[in-house]
Amino acid sequence: MNNSTVNFTTESSTTNSFGPLDIFEMYACSFSFLFGLPTHSYVIWLIITTGSGVASVFFKLNLSVCEIGICVTSLIFLLCFWFSSLTTLMCFLMGLGITGRPLFQCLICVERYLAVVHPVTFLKYKPLRYRVICCTAVWIITLGSCIFSMFLSLNTIEQTCFFSTQFLLFLSIQLFCLVAVLRALKQSGPGERGRERNEENHIKRRAFNVILITTVNMLN
Repeated sequence: MNNSTVNFTTESSTTNSFGPLDIFEMYACSFSFLFGLPTHSYVIWLIITTGSGVASVFFKLNLSVCEIGICVTSLIFLLCFWFSSLTTLMCFLMGLGITGRPLFQCLICVERYLAVVHPVTFLKYKPLRYRVICCTAVWIITLGSCIFSMFLSLNTIEQTCFFSTQFLLFLSIQLFCLVAVLRALKQSGPGERGRERNEENHIKRRAFNVILITTVNMLN
């Protein structure tokens, strides 16, 4: 009886003990959920209630929805410390952060790139239906990534390779857009007057700032 009691006590204390890394992850997940969820919910509320066109912010709307899913993932990750049965669900939702968010960020960067470098092409594909098609494709790819992540064990070589490959691909796309917009910002079109040049430079500078912020956010 004494031996079984000692074994049970030892097992319970081992299960409920958390190391410094676990505590840091718990704080990080708590911060992500408590501050990320209301922030992105407020962004969605602003997009829906403002009178601006839905097409111009459609990618940002989908990105905010994806961010809310990532906040829920943080909560589930936190609960997994006590309820290991939620691990499968957490692995499934990890596809939102691994694939969904970077893809929507890439769509925003490519949109700004086309608006600055290829304005004719941008106007051609500006209607909402093209944005809906792109976002639908991204959600389908994200769903596939979620299913694939569900069958990968945590902290394995396969998961690391899967994450690293996507990260490098998405980062390359964003850096290409960033460099292309920066080059366009330094060039002035022929025959432009001062006021027209200033307005165009303002649009290019704003696009550059959006892509830069998006790229830095992805690195975080």
